Amino acid sequence: MRQDQHSIELQTRGAGLYEFTDHVAAFVADSGIETGLVTVFCRHTSCSLLVQENADPDVQRDLKGYFARIAPEGMDWIVHTTEGPDDMPAHIRTALTQSSIGVPVGHGELLLGTWQGIYLFEHRARPHRRQIVMHIIGE
Repeated sequence: MRQDQHSIELQTRGAGLYEFTDHVAAFVADSGIETGLVTVFCRHTSCSLLVQENADPDVQRDLKGYFARIAPEGMDWIVHTTEGPDDMPAHIRTALTQSSIGVPVGHGELLLGTWQGIYLFEHRARPHRRQIVMHIIGE
């Protein structure tokens, strides 16, 4: 059994989905591991990770709209406001999604479905630099 680990930094332009499947695929290919599991972990609490459709941009628009409705800015019961009005809604959205995903690896490639991509889901309104850690284990 072998393993490898690598970190990348993604620059966001504000709230939205940012596909980075190509970064994960390159890491898997460079690892030389043919069969295993790659774990992708986000080191932040106001953005999250998704495996989501990458064919129709309406999916991203609808996801952003949904999360804006269930955790909007301006909720009068919010106590944590130190970092701005978008911070606590971002934490709620992150709690409803995930900070880590695992994708199987076969024949040295990600075993994603035809229309699947790996996304950073930025929940904050302003740009951020986000750190992503990738870890692969296998043979």
